[in-house]
Amino acid sequence: MKISSIAKSIVAGLAAGASVAATAVQDGALTTGEGVTIALAVLAAWGITWAVPNRPASGV
Repeated sequence: MKISSIAKSIVAGLAAGASVAATAVQDGALTTGEGVTIALAVLAAWGITWAVPNRPASGV
């Protein structure tokens, strides 16, 4: 199965954003600081996941 680095980045960003958002809304409100934290988590996950290359195929 070949997955592009863009698809991996999108999934990683969604996972990071969702986990931070779930924690942020536990008190029933979303502050500006929490919104910034969510955005930074998504951007960091996108950047890190996109920057790390896929492992080369092992001949399978």
